[in-house]
Amino acid sequence: MGMTMTQKILAAHAGLKEVKPGQFIEANLDIVLGNDITTPVAVKEFRKMGAKEVFDKNKVVIVPDHFTPNKDIKAAEQCKMIREFAYEKEIKNYFEIGEMGIEHALLPEKGLVVAGDVVIGADSHTCTYGALGAFSTGIGSTDMAAGMARGKCWFKVPSALKFELRGKPQKWVSGKDVILHIIGMIGVDGALYKSMEFMGEGLEHLSMDDRFAMANMAIEAGGKNGIFMVDEKTIEYIKEHSQKEYTVYRPDEDAEYEKTYEIDLSEIRPTVAFPHLPDNTRTIDEVGEVKVDQVVIGSCTNGRIEDLRVTAEILKGRKVAKGIRTIIFPGTQKIYLQAIKEGLAEIFVEAGAAFSTPTCGPCLGGHMGILAKGERAVATTNRNFVGRMGHPESEVYLSSPAVAAASAVAGKIANPEDLDV
Repeated sequence: MGMTMTQKILAAHAGLKEVKPGQFIEANLDIVLGNDITTPVAVKEFRKMGAKEVFDKNKVVIVPDHFTPNKDIKAAEQCKMIREFAYEKEIKNYFEIGEMGIEHALLPEKGLVVAGDVVIGADSHTCTYGALGAFSTGIGSTDMAAGMARGKCWFKVPSALKFELRGKPQKWVSGKDVILHIIGMIGVDGALYKSMEFMGEGLEHLSMDDRFAMANMAIEAGGKNGIFMVDEKTIEYIKEHSQKEYTVYRPDEDAEYEKTYEIDLSEIRPTVAFPHLPDNTRTIDEVGEVKVDQVVIGSCTNGRIEDLRVTAEILKGRKVAKGIRTIIFPGTQKIYLQAIKEGLAEIFVEAGAAFSTPTCGPCLGGHMGILAKGERAVATTNRNFVGRMGHPESEVYLSSPAVAAASAVAGKIANPEDLDV
């Protein structure tokens, strides 16, 4: 029996010729990642196990991004703790305010992850790096501690689902719409502990930013990881951002997939996930009249430069509707600066939006955009669980940047087509 992309990567990192779904293996790690919420727990466990040094000072990455800039004393103390740990252990890739970004936007930009890598991160959206042809998955803080100490992690080899993409998306349809469509189709547990593997001729019409958004939300379908077939766009991105050697793994012709889904990208409409699950999806044509109080554009899902360009295309020459709080968060400092150079920041401010420093902030109900009781938000984030962005009786509607920007102008969930952009 042949192997999938994920299975080949795991076999190589376990020093095995082949692996099978359900098999337990111990694999070598290329990157161990943590943030300001998960790393403090990992540091405590690291010390508790008696570890003295991290396994590789270049392969541990710590990015305080969730509650930073520090929202309160507790957040400040957590960041102080991991800052001191990073300096003590001489961790090269420690990124804080001024040079940081949202972790899953920052690592690809810094060239820290390339095709063929195995990455674990104490954050569920670590699956983002599958866009680069890497195996990346979220783990708990204890596994992060063990990974920092040993450079290894146990895995159960996942079975896989194949997503064969064809066609070209319509205007205003992005990777976010594609993944919301897929999650709506298979459900939040439709890929439970499985690898979601994306391939097909339709890939040529999806940018790297589209792919990052899609891989990022594999976890919202229960996936162990999402991974894209490496193509010319992937290689071009890797060579532009990284000096690391990479390895391309392609599935065997007889690789076994539990199920194959054929997705015609040309048929997908802008899609919105209604409260309180990412699979509660409707196309923009089915939304109806949904007034909102806040619009959030950013996060590790949609804070990249293409997302900001689309947002600016819609907001240019327009104003955010009266009473609609619109907050835009770039994914990294580099994206922030690029938005300024391209004139996007000026468009945002003139439209009446707030353009913020990179932070996870409102996505997890952390800060800088909390919802009150009864309020509704359209957000380009990845989760809309009960209380996700604030009060348990608030509501979050997930969308693409195009739909979010159109909604900011309209004061309700809106189709960008209706704005005649």
